[in-house]
Amino acid sequence: MNDPRYDQLASQLTGFSVGLAAGERVLLDCFDVPDEMAVALVRAARNLGAVPLVQVHHARIARELCLGAQEEQLDVSSAIQLAQMKKMHAYIALRGGHNITEMSDVPSDKMKLVSKKMKPVLDWRVKKTKWCVLRWPTPSMAQSAGMSTEAFEDFFFRVCTLDYSRMKPGMQALKAAMEATDRVEIKGPGTDLSFSIKGIKAIPCGGTHNIPDGEVFTAPVKTSVQGVVSYNAPTIYQGVAFDNVRLEFQDGKVVNATANNSEKLNQILDSDAGARFIGEFAIGFNPHIMEPMRDILFDEKINGSFHFTPGQCYEETENGNRSQVHWDMVNIQREDYGGGTIHFDGKLIRENGRFVPKALQALNPERLN
Repeated sequence: MNDPRYDQLASQLTGFSVGLAAGERVLLDCFDVPDEMAVALVRAARNLGAVPLVQVHHARIARELCLGAQEEQLDVSSAIQLAQMKKMHAYIALRGGHNITEMSDVPSDKMKLVSKKMKPVLDWRVKKTKWCVLRWPTPSMAQSAGMSTEAFEDFFFRVCTLDYSRMKPGMQALKAAMEATDRVEIKGPGTDLSFSIKGIKAIPCGGTHNIPDGEVFTAPVKTSVQGVVSYNAPTIYQGVAFDNVRLEFQDGKVVNATANNSEKLNQILDSDAGARFIGEFAIGFNPHIMEPMRDILFDEKINGSFHFTPGQCYEETENGNRSQVHWDMVNIQREDYGGGTIHFDGKLIRENGRFVPKALQALNPERLN
């Protein structure tokens, strides 16, 4: 029996998120999701007159391929996938997974090789197509969120089918504030950061590229970051779980990095010359997402949070940093997480997770629910 929530989500993804038009080709990338959801997406795309194509993936098979990854194999795979992507006008990916750490035992050199070889496909998709990516609810995700499977599914569909158009006024005000700012100062328990965002664009994110959504991002001037940040949200990267990540900066570069697994953390930050510089600064404000669950598409939108991202910058917020790494690490500044402040050029913008200026108060949770 078809779940009507599948149809609602499929309609939102194909219509609002990527805005499919008649005759456009869309690649539906399905990773460990129910066949019924893939069918719902196919039907929603056809209802708009678009042409759907489907790929189906399974995490255990992907792990096995990565374990024995070779350059020749990846060169062929990358070439095929790039040729396919060049035929697409749009891309929608639903990414499930029964085990969020499925890739944790893939050697780091293999993960690095895979990332390097597949980067042209990712770059084309991000730069040349209308795209949206999201997770799919699984018992593994429910467990990470500390919820029952049924309660997590209800939460997932509630947050993913939010009326994201309500975010637009507040996001535009935050974008304007960021683009008028030189110095940013962020303070909180274990955090005392300062950096410049002068001359760098700010990009509002309200349901068009990631679901769930709710952030405005920019990037720091590459060598301007000074101080220390302690991330109080757990994170996972390359299949490895990290807690209590703490980064110290000098002239933009991470000069000291510690966590529960400091050795692996530093291996990732040594992947290339850009991995120890910051490629993104973003403020999150989704009213339904309150707690971390080691899933970055959710955690980076946590209400009252910011993320400060080692690695590659986005083209829209160019700061000159290049890296195969892009690791969104999250700090939550609500009172229940110890509080904190964000100042733009000395003006208080957010305190304990709540926006202070009148124009930005539209992004406080009671205005978005």
